[in-house]
Amino acid sequence: MDLTVLAASGRTGLALTRQALRRGHTVTAIARDPGRVALAGSAGLRIVAADVDDPASVAAVIGADSVVLSALGTDRAGVLLAGAKAVVAAGPRRIIWLGAYGTGASAGVAGPAAGVLAKLLRDRLGDKVEADNTVLAAGGTVFHAGLLADGPESPGRRTAGLDAAPVLDLTTTISRDTVAAAMLDEAEAPRFPGTVALPLAG
Repeated sequence: MDLTVLAASGRTGLALTRQALRRGHTVTAIARDPGRVALAGSAGLRIVAADVDDPASVAAVIGADSVVLSALGTDRAGVLLAGAKAVVAAGPRRIIWLGAYGTGASAGVAGPAAGVLAKLLRDRLGDKVEADNTVLAAGGTVFHAGLLADGPESPGRRTAGLDAAPVLDLTTTISRDTVAAAMLDEAEAPRFPGTVALPLAG
């Protein structure tokens, strides 16, 4: 399968890229700084420079048959929505987007954690929600992950829809490798198109 990983130089993006290659997929890794994608030289990997603030650079990389997996994150409002709009406008076959548990559609199941998260994110909360909604409106899948941590893929991992989502608190962590595996599962066999799903460690 032809996969495109957005923000491939970050820790989650690298986990997605590494696992996708291990599963035998062809990967186009997009990064603002291609030199930071620490997998250069891997068979089946193409690394390209593009920036969501320049939608044409993203569109030039994403093919109509591609499935885009986004690990885009930021500490600046506006970047996520710009990224979502750029990816949707490029017209890939499918989009799988990483969001945050307790925001937007998952705020209702997160309980008190949602209020705490809103205070922490401040001006970035609206950006996250709008980006998610842009992807959902295009039929994409948005994964709302809890607090990301390093570590191996959880052997008991599973993915749940919002209707079956447990309440997590802000101290509940999930490894980037577990999230990456869940996103790749969705790329290979879609179960949650147009909806929000939760990657869970067990």
